Formats: sequence, C-alpha cells, structure tokens
Amino acid sequence: MKVLRTDCLVIGAGLAGSAYALHAAQRGLKVELLSLSDPMAANSDWAQGGIIYDTAPDPAALARDIMEASDHSANPKAVDQLVREGPAAVKEFLIDELKVGFDRDAGGRLDFAREGGHSERRIIHAKDTTGHAILQAVAGRVDGTTGITRRAGGVAIDLLTLSHNSSDPADKYEPLTCFGAYVLDTATGATTAIVARKTILATGGLGQIFLHTTNQLGSVGHGVAMAYRVGARLIDLEYVQFHPTVFAKKNSPRFLITEALRGEGGVLVNAKGERFMDAADPRGSLAPRDVVARSIKHELATSGEPCVFLDLSAIKPEFIRDRFPSIFERCAAHGVDITREPIPVVPAAHYACGGVHTDLQGRTNIRHLNAIGETACTGLHGANRLASTSLLECLTGAKFAAQADAADIAAGGFHLPDPRPWESPTRVADPVLVRQDMLQIQHTMWNYAGVVRSPKRLTRARRILLELREEIQSFYRGCQLTRELIELRNAVQTALLVVHAASLNPTSRGCHYLVDGE
Repeated sequence: MKVLRTDCLVIGAGLAGSAYALHAAQRGLKVELLSLSDPMAANSDWAQGGIIYDTAPDPAALARDIMEASDHSANPKAVDQLVREGPAAVKEFLIDELKVGFDRDAGGRLDFAREGGHSERRIIHAKDTTGHAILQAVAGRVDGTTGITRRAGGVAIDLLTLSHNSSDPADKYEPLTCFGAYVLDTATGATTAIVARKTILATGGLGQIFLHTTNQLGSVGHGVAMAYRVGARLIDLEYVQFHPTVFAKKNSPRFLITEALRGEGGVLVNAKGERFMDAADPRGSLAPRDVVARSIKHELATSGEPCVFLDLSAIKPEFIRDRFPSIFERCAAHGVDITREPIPVVPAAHYACGGVHTDLQGRTNIRHLNAIGETACTGLHGANRLASTSLLECLTGAKFAAQADAADIAAGGFHLPDPRPWESPTRVADPVLVRQDMLQIQHTMWNYAGVVRSPKRLTRARRILLELREEIQSFYRGCQLTRELIELRNAVQTALLVVHAASLNPTSRGCHYLVDGE
C-alpha cells in the first residue's frame, strides 16, 4: 500500500474545500485535495440564487432574518461571525482577488436580489448560475496554485485514527486523534493511505439518500458517516431542508428552480391557478423554505395533483430571459416556456442544516479533524437555513479553519505514525444489488422521513434501514472496493443517523415536522 504524507488532506473540492485549500496553500502548507470526479461536480456548482453581500443598510437585519428562518434556534455566535465576516470575505476573495463576474447595472454597481425569508435585497448573483461562476473561478485558481495537489477520482474510504489504524499498538491509549484517511483511486482501484497533520471534511450534503433531491450524484453524507465511525459528535441531523421548487414535469429530470424567481415576483399557485401561500403565511410565496415546502405538500395531499406551479406572469418576459437564462433554456428543453406558462414544481431534498459538530474554526471533538461547509454544523442554520447563506458559510468557514490550522501546524507537536496496510477482498460486487439497495434507502427516506414525518413512519424507516445496513456491511466486507460500494455503505449509515436524530426529537421545528398517525 502506498503512503503519502502532507500537511492538510481536504476531502471534497466544492467551494468550502477549494477555498480552504487556497487559504492553506497561501500560508505555505502542502494540501492534498480530493474530489469524487470532475472538480466542478459539486453541489456548489449548482447553486443558482446567489450569495449574501450587502449588509450595510442594517447588519442586524440579516441576523434577524437568519434567526427568524431558523425558528429562533440558530447559534447566535455563528450568526454573528457570518454577519460580521461574510461580506469582507466576499469582497476580498471573490470580488477583488478572483474577480467573479457578478451582475451589475449600467453604472457598474452590483445588482442585488431578494429571496424567501429575506427582509431586503442583499444577494449578489451571476445570472442564475452563481455557484458555477464562483466555483469555476476558485477551481481555476486552485489548479494554478503551488502546493495544492488535486486528486480527481479520489474517494475517501475511512479516516485514519491513532486508536484504530496506527502501526504502533501503544497509540490506542492516545486521545481520539485523526491523522489522515485511506483513499481509493477509482481509476486504478488502488488504495493509498494519505497521512496528514490536519484532515478536513468538506464532502457536501446528503440529499442523495432521498429519492428526489437537488444534490449532485454521490452526495450521501460521506463526511457524516466517516466522522461517526471514528466517534465525532454529530448534531441537528433531523433538520434536512427540502427546497420547495424543483422542476416536476412528467418524464423529465428534476432540477432546481431558484428562489430568486419568487424574489422577483413569481408566485406559487395550485392546478386551478389559485394562490395558496397567502393563506399559509403573511409573507406568501416569500416565506422561508420549510414553510413553503410543507404548504406545497399539504396542497398536493389535499388536491391529489402531482405538482403545483410557479406563476411568472407578473415578470416581464425579457427580464426572465436575461436574468434567468439557464432556467429559461433548461425548462424550454423540456417543453415549458416560462415566459408564457407556469413552471410545474414540487419539493425535493436540498440541504443538511445539521452535520458534524464544530466550533467556529471548524474543529471537531476529534483532534486534528475539521469539518467545513455543508458537512459541518456550527449551528448557523438551526432548524432551517435562510436562502443564500450556504456559499457565504463555505467562504467564512474555510478562511477561519485554514487560519487556525496554519497556526497549529506552525506550533508543531504532531504524531504521524505509519498506518496499518489496507486489505481488500478481490470478489467483484454485483452492481444490480448495489443499485437496488441504494433505491431502497432512497424510497425509505422519501416515504418515511421526508417533508412530513410521524413517529410510526420513523420507526418503520429505522427497522428497514437497520436490516439493510447489516446486509450492506456483510456485502461490503466481502467485495472489492468501488465508488458505488463506498457510497452505499455511507448512504445507509447517514440515513440511519438522520432517522435516529428525527426519532429523538419530539418537537416540530423548522425542517423537522411531525404529525400523528401512520
């Protein structure tokens, strides 16, 4: 088994992981940056709406909006850090250094949008592909930065800890400590141990454990599952946010329809053309995501219709084509002209508000193991995330984690033993069984732990998933490793953790909504 050594091992190359890599490299650290596949294949790339920037009129208003969206459950310290440090991070990193092409008016001033849950226009954007514009600029800078080695197709298998993976038996008496990870090269099938002073989980979300999601393939909570297996503290996993508006035309793929369309005047209507959100919340179609998603779910349950509709008739067609060109073109490709007809939409799993518990520097309860971005949970989002905070959290989390890690590494004192060799069976897994097991996880989570839950549904989900986990573990131990098999193992573990967290919380709040009955 090959062993590599580095200062920082970053698992995940979305905005959080890539920004961390840049900050660390700028401080003279060596970085290994893993991505499941293409560098742009991250949830960050699909972020449409934008990123919060302008808080000058009333900085306290943003804090109030975050708290209101979270049902007053967010961590005040995390909110304060984002409000104080976020705009500066955007200006210094994205605008001044990377010169991301955010939309501007004729006078060169940044154009500000508003989304659900926001009390004012404070979100900057690059048409309706903001995440792509940001990640493309960041990825380009990563590829041109000395000290960063990008390993596309590198899949983390398990974290290395002194207690389980050191070749020195005495290390089991050390405090819980991470010193890297076993990594599968999906191109060659070889396993490498990457030994690192700091290991950073930036694996993104967990949406692919649900049948319908806005997340990229492979987003099954890799970081959450790996952290759990080594004893990391997890928090708020029951709070999975469902985006209210995902394209839902029959026999067409599901894809995100940005909340910014509602910020510009789009309204939700039922199959009869009636506005139903006005009765559900004073903010109507601009209510926070959890409220809108549940209202749509209720409307569909009551009417028996397969979807509701986003009516854009109040927005000028030329504005739609200019401001939202990607959505216009993608909907048109599937037979919907959004300048002439409403968009069919349903909710889908979108964002994990919980995750691996960290402080404001990304540190977990495991020494030298960090988590940032959607994988982490500082408590910023509480029970429900406010729109367009996620990209901003990636930037601030990456910056402060890299600063803290650079200071730790400069101080020295790391114990980095030789890891035990990785042993893998040679039998090839049956891909049909892998796909079937993944579908069973996704259907179980969608039906029993989705937008609306009940104690009985959660009990049924737990029973199904526990049995499935045993089968998958046996399957996993006897087969040669592949990306699909690693994803399946982590998916069933993450799904169980979400169901367990939901079962322990009897209070409906934010994204976690309980009803009585089956």
